[in-house]
Formats: sequence, structure tokens, C-alpha cells
Amino acid sequence: MKARMISTFAVCFMATCACFASSDAQMGTWKLNEAKSKLGAGVPKNNTVTYEAAGDSVKVTIDGTAADGSPTHNEWTGKFDGKDYPSTGNPSEDMRSYKQLDEHTLQFASKKGGKVVLAGRIVVAADGKTRTVTATGTDAQGKKVTGTAVYDKQ
Repeated sequence: MKARMISTFAVCFMATCACFASSDAQMGTWKLNEAKSKLGAGVPKNNTVTYEAAGDSVKVTIDGTAADGSPTHNEWTGKFDGKDYPSTGNPSEDMRSYKQLDEHTLQFASKKGGKVVLAGRIVVAADGKTRTVTATGTDAQGKKVTGTAVYDKQ
């Protein structure tokens, strides 16, 4: 009986590790490198993005600057399974999803009221030192916006 419990625990632990091993490239704190980024004038900036384990999920915390220069802070906790999970702190979205495409690439979508308002890809370089986010969305005035943000691992 005791051996069976230890065996069950070991299998669960290995499954959890395998889940996070595929997302390890994303984990940690990333700081925006404005010199390498291509963001339009007046576009909000995510200055610091942190990915951390939260039980069997991932917590993403974003601190940045709104188009008017005011500070922003939003959080999302979920899994990289392509399903929508609630987002807090960003008035432009109420749900966000991430889908793991490979060990270095995530696809994401931000939604407000069930409608996609921002979508894109996050790719971590093979050396793990930088990540590039390409996104397309719609601003508050309904205008299409695109941008590329480059982040350095901290």
C-alpha cells in the first residue's frame, strides 16, 4: 500500500514536471527592450512581464505604461492549453488564452466580451536570453494596430 502511494506520487510529480518543462523557456522575468522593439506611438507598453508557477498553472504578471503614460498592472493565471482564463487589471480584456506550440513558442489571444481584441505569438530565442512578442489587435477607437516587442531575460 505504501509503495503504491509513493509510486502514485512519483507519477504525479513527473507529470507536473513534464508540464512545466515544456514551458520553462517562458518562465522568469522579462524586461522590455525598447530599442529593439517596434511599437507604434501611443501604444501601451508592457515594461516587465513575469511568468511563474502557481500550483499546476502559470501566473503571468504584467506591469507597464498605458498610452497616456499612467502605470498599468494586470494578472492572468491559467494553463498553456488554449482555453480562456480570466484576466484582471486590464480594462481592454477580461479573458486570455495561451497555447504552447513548441518548447519556445506560445500563441495567445486576449478577449473582451468574447471577442478577440489582441492576438499573437511569443517566441523565446534558442539561447533563452530574449523573447519576441508579435501582436495584432484593435485599439479603443477600432483601429487595427500591430507591434513587435522584444524582451530581455532578467
